Amino acid sequence: MSEQPQFTVKIDQNKFLPEDGREVHAIVSVEATAAEGAAAGAVAAVPSSTRASEVIIIDTSGSMSYPDTKLRAAVAAAKVAIDTLRDGVEFAVISGSNTAEMVFPARPGLVAASPQSREQAKIALNKLKASGGTAIGSWLRLADELFGQDQGGLRHAILLTDGKNQHETAEELDAVLFRCDGRFVCDCRGVGTDWEVAELRKIASALLGSVDIVADPAGLEADFRAMTEAAMGKSVADVALRVWTPQTASLRFVKQVLPSVEDLTGKRVEAGPQAGDYPLGAWGAESRDYHVCVEVPPGDVGKELRAAWVKLVVPGAPGEEAQVLASGNVLAQWTDDEARSTRINARVAHYTGQAELAAAIQEGLQARKDGDLDTATARLGRAVVLANEAGNDEITSMLRRVVDVVDLESGTVRLKRNVDKAHEMELDTRSSKTVRTRKDETVTTRRGEG
Repeated sequence: MSEQPQFTVKIDQNKFLPEDGREVHAIVSVEATAAEGAAAGAVAAVPSSTRASEVIIIDTSGSMSYPDTKLRAAVAAAKVAIDTLRDGVEFAVISGSNTAEMVFPARPGLVAASPQSREQAKIALNKLKASGGTAIGSWLRLADELFGQDQGGLRHAILLTDGKNQHETAEELDAVLFRCDGRFVCDCRGVGTDWEVAELRKIASALLGSVDIVADPAGLEADFRAMTEAAMGKSVADVALRVWTPQTASLRFVKQVLPSVEDLTGKRVEAGPQAGDYPLGAWGAESRDYHVCVEVPPGDVGKELRAAWVKLVVPGAPGEEAQVLASGNVLAQWTDDEARSTRINARVAHYTGQAELAAAIQEGLQARKDGDLDTATARLGRAVVLANEAGNDEITSMLRRVVDVVDLESGTVRLKRNVDKAHEMELDTRSSKTVRTRKDETVTTRRGEG
């Protein structure tokens, strides 16, 4: 029985282009199902040969002592995460202030999870005190060193902070993110409301992780448990989407569009003639969707072209080629049939709208912060329309906490005068989370309609 999930790739698109058409859009749906013979709904079984490691980074700057429940809640959450680790997973805990220090083990390194090592880590966590500033880059640098030079295996980190990165420059943080790129996945959490959403989003995006707010420290334990369970459910590391295009074509972009919007275009690593790899991180039993856009030269009516060849790959053993897990084709065919060429694939349209939704929310909230109330009203009004069209009920509910909806269809809204900062930050952090179409089937709409 295979221990590795079974991967499939499905392409959704309208391949037909008008005679002068150049742009080809497709949604690439990747699904990993439980290993053959595993029970339905079971998490992926991690092969015994797969090394897994976890680093927990806890902010211990001075602000974590106000209120004092914050640090206590963070310590309790870290203990829950440690208890959630599988036996044998190598782990460490870092204390972060204006420097990074080891909490457990005492010296830099990773220790295999066992009843004894878990208890030792918890004892060490009990000694944490809050003092100093915030230099997140130094925390990530130490985590990178702990993961070591070995690029193999499943490498995951949790980073918790309650404040802004005030004790190092943006350039210093960027340099660390560049160094850590592709080394490990990092989920970022902000506790309270005194941290910067854009700052944590940048870190999470660079390290292929998630970002979220835990406004009430009491929610940290459940959140840490969920993050660690998700990490423990991964079984395939360093998956990449390899996209080949013809010599005459150019790849416009590759974006993750489910479960969240992430632009992967700038993460391309060349993978041979006319091909590039886009990192997707580690996988368990799950599904994700990607939006691929290719520009091709116009062709004669009736001509069909493979605009892109998409493969899901993982690194091979040293000296070996990458292993192909699944593949699919993105096609283009030119037609003089206007009915065919003017249809937009429903899933392409849906995810294009949700990418616009994320941008509208983030731009609207920033405009509100900057005092540009006209722009804030217009962008958040547009977000209301897009969230309603997408059936994104969670985002619609969050939007209603920051605006009064006068007319849902037109997106006419009024900014609320008094908005809970936690509600505003929650909307910002979750703006890029997406949902599938109401009906997961291919229907079409004409350009310019709706």
